[in-house]
Amino acid sequence: MLIRVDALVCATRANGETGAVVRVLTADHGLIAGYVAGARGRELRPLLIPGNTLAIELRARGNGQMPSLRVELVTSRAPWLSEPLPAAGIGWATTLTAATLVEGHAYPALHAALGATLDAICHAPSARGWAQVLAGYEALLLREVGYGTAPAPPPQESWTDLLARLDRQGAALTMRLFGDRGRAHSHIMDAREQLIDRLRRIEQTD
Repeated sequence: MLIRVDALVCATRANGETGAVVRVLTADHGLIAGYVAGARGRELRPLLIPGNTLAIELRARGNGQMPSLRVELVTSRAPWLSEPLPAAGIGWATTLTAATLVEGHAYPALHAALGATLDAICHAPSARGWAQVLAGYEALLLREVGYGTAPAPPPQESWTDLLARLDRQGAALTMRLFGDRGRAHSHIMDAREQLIDRLRRIEQTD
């Protein structure tokens, strides 16, 4: 097996003394995981930040080992991780993706939407400009994994209505995606709660 594509980093987990298992989302192969040797070194660590776009080469290894992954940076979103709101948005979008999608199943619409969501978070003038895009990504993900209960946000929506929509979607995500997984997955929704709390503060300061 050999795959060469651009991919979005969704999660990185340390493995061994210097390596890491990295999960990335691709357009044609879905969510895939590979082992990156030296991932925690000075050169590779900045590349493997969730949210970055990488050119990857995934190559199968023998003896049932996890495929090896070689990476080159295409787009870095690290500069936005120093800002609390964008960092929370990027962290939630990538965490949600890594936690819910079946590996090896193509979700081309989600791949495109995640890329657009990350771009919006990084380049919109404020969170008011990207929160609706993020809400749309959540709704699309629910539909793509088989829970078509969350409609896409309307083109024009007040901030109060959008926050209410996010609350409803949070309940749907908890019940349909994480409700039967117990405490082991509680931290996933904790990340979302932190993001929503930050978004609510925008309303309170107006």
